[in-house]
Amino acid sequence: MTISHALINHTTKPTICTTCGTQYPTASQLPELCPICNDDRQYIGDNGQTWMSLAILAKDRTIRFNKLNDQLYDLRISPAFAIGQRAFLILSESGNVLWDCLPYLDEQTVAFIQSKGGLKAIAISHPHYYSLMAEWSRIFDCPVYIHQNDSVWVQHPTPAVDYWEGDRKLLWDGMYLINTGGHFPGSCVLVQPDRLGKNRLFTGDSIYVARDRRAVTFMYSYPNHIPLPKKDIEQIRDRMADVSFDIIYGAFDWMTIAEKGRAVFDTSIQRYLQIFS
Repeated sequence: MTISHALINHTTKPTICTTCGTQYPTASQLPELCPICNDDRQYIGDNGQTWMSLAILAKDRTIRFNKLNDQLYDLRISPAFAIGQRAFLILSESGNVLWDCLPYLDEQTVAFIQSKGGLKAIAISHPHYYSLMAEWSRIFDCPVYIHQNDSVWVQHPTPAVDYWEGDRKLLWDGMYLINTGGHFPGSCVLVQPDRLGKNRLFTGDSIYVARDRRAVTFMYSYPNHIPLPKKDIEQIRDRMADVSFDIIYGAFDWMTIAEKGRAVFDTSIQRYLQIFS
């Protein structure tokens, strides 16, 4: 399938928050401050509120693909922009999933994903990674799964968004989403079984991989170092109670726990809850 740049809306109007990467509709007046960044889980940039257009991003950005295994690629904007998170292209027999999203999209990326079978859905862990979801879902003609608890944070409403409810959403081929809460009320993780019968856990910031990769952490705000209350950590523990997993994939390049992820999670939960005892 050939995609022309005309199909990707590289508008010259600044519509993307340069701090968090969230896109706002071109037809709407931009807010004085991005509500996602003005929340105490994020921050307004040191130079104040600034905006970027897709046309400017397109001048010097690409999306890097890194093959992790036969079922999985991670994607990252290069040079880095906004938060700098990675997204994951999860290949599955009944349809591919993009886990989390990026604030940029180009022709080469569309062509690569189409060569792998396109996207059946986009699933997003929390509002900091909503980014360019409306454009991605339009180009790939697929729904975006966001938990109902975080619907208030959607800045670019689109009929493609499926606001799901409850603690879990079943996908296909054994994949499912879990609403852990914590960082945001609608924060989620994705579970995917691999071909060897072990589960991979994709966490975004809902369960945050520590720098030494021997622990995970749970925070209300990571940049502002605001901890979660005990009840939220207990909720994360309870909603993950029956889930086995080995590998943990977090939001940034170095955030991969390659083995014994469940044991790392359990030890980290116990450490946090001991603080409250």
